[in-house]
Amino acid sequence: MASRTTTARESLRFTNVHLENWRNFREVDVDLEFRAFLVGPNASGKSNFLDVFRFLQDISSVGGGLQEAIRKRGGLSSIRSLAARANPDVVIRVSLGTPSCSDVWTYELGLTHDKKRGTLVQKERVTESDKELLVRPRRGDNDERDPERRTQTYLEQVNANKEFRPIADFFASVRYMHIVPQLIREPERSVGHLNDPYGGDFLEQIAISPDRTRQARLGRILKALQVAVPQFQQLTLERDQAGRPHLLVKYEHWRPQGAWQTEQRLSDGTLRLMGLLWASLDRAGPLLLEEPELSLHPEVVRYIPPMFARIQRTSNRQILVSTHSPELLQDRGIGLDEVLLLIPQREGTAVRPANSFREIPILLKNGVELAEAIMPYTRPEHADQLTLFGAGA
Repeated sequence: MASRTTTARESLRFTNVHLENWRNFREVDVDLEFRAFLVGPNASGKSNFLDVFRFLQDISSVGGGLQEAIRKRGGLSSIRSLAARANPDVVIRVSLGTPSCSDVWTYELGLTHDKKRGTLVQKERVTESDKELLVRPRRGDNDERDPERRTQTYLEQVNANKEFRPIADFFASVRYMHIVPQLIREPERSVGHLNDPYGGDFLEQIAISPDRTRQARLGRILKALQVAVPQFQQLTLERDQAGRPHLLVKYEHWRPQGAWQTEQRLSDGTLRLMGLLWASLDRAGPLLLEEPELSLHPEVVRYIPPMFARIQRTSNRQILVSTHSPELLQDRGIGLDEVLLLIPQREGTAVRPANSFREIPILLKNGVELAEAIMPYTRPEHADQLTLFGAGA
C-alpha cells in the first residue's frame, strides 16, 4: 500500500477527474498530467472545468464548506448540467497521485437536491489505494437517521476527516489566478478579499512575504520581465506614508539614474505577467491559470510553457492552464497527453487528450506544428458568419 505521507519530491497532484452533470459536462473521465493545457472554443467549458478544483478548495478551506461553495455558485441548479435527465445528481470523483504512484487517494462526492434541506450529500467516498476509508451514507447509520448531517461533507469536518486529512489539506492548497490589472492599481475595490485570485490583494501578498523570499522572487521575476521589457533595470516593493504597498520599477532612461515608475504606470500585460510569475513561484498546491496570454506579445507567450517546466522542476507543482493561444502551444516540449481538447456536443462538452485523436499524431509526424494540428478542433463551426454582423441594418 502506498504511504499516506509524501516528500516534496513526491508531492500530490490530480491524476484523474470524473464528472457527471457538472455544468457543461454530462459525463467526463480524463487523466491529468503534471502540466495540462485546456483548449477549446469559447463557452466550451474551460473555466467550468477548472472550477471543479476551485469547488473542492472552497469545501476544504477555512470559512468554506459545502453549503458556502454551493451558494457562491448560485445553487445546485446552476451547477447541474442542462443535459442532465434521468439521473440529475452531480458527481465529482478525483484521483490523487504522485510521480511514482498515480492512484494514492480517490475522493468521490455526489450531490442531490432536497426540497426541504437544499443541497445534500448523496454519496461521499474515500479510498487510499485499495482500502476504503469512508462510504456514506450507509443503511442504518447516523446520516440516515438524521438527514441534516448530509448538508455537510466529512471532508470539511476536522473531527471526521482525520484518516484522510491529506486530501482536505491538498484541496485547500489549490490556487487560482486570473489577474485583473485594474484591481492591482485600485486595491480598495477588493478590501477584505484575502488571496484574491483577481489580484485585489496582490501587492499586499508580496509585501507580507518574508524579506528574503520577497527579494529572491522579485529578482527572478525581474530577469523574466527583462525578456519582455529589456529596459527594466530594478524591481522592488515599498510602502507609502499611508502604509499601502507599491511596486517600483526602474527603467533604463536617458537620465543617468534611470526613471522609476509604480504599478499605476505599468501596462496590463506587464502586471498580468508579474502576477503569473509570482503565483508560479509560490510553493503551494496545484495552480489554475486562465488565459495567461492575455495582453502579452505573442513572442512572450511562447516562453510561458518552458517557464512552467523550469519552475515545476524545483517546485513539483501541478499547473492547469486554459488557453486560446496558438503561440502558447508552439513549445516543442508540450506532450500530446498534456493537451486536453474540449469539444462541445449535443449532450454536453467532451474532454479528450490530443493523443486520442487519430489525425493529430499523423499531422505531427508529417511536420505540422502542434498548434496548427490542434486549433481546427477549437474553431466555432460558423465563425465566418460574424462578418455579416450589421449587414442590412
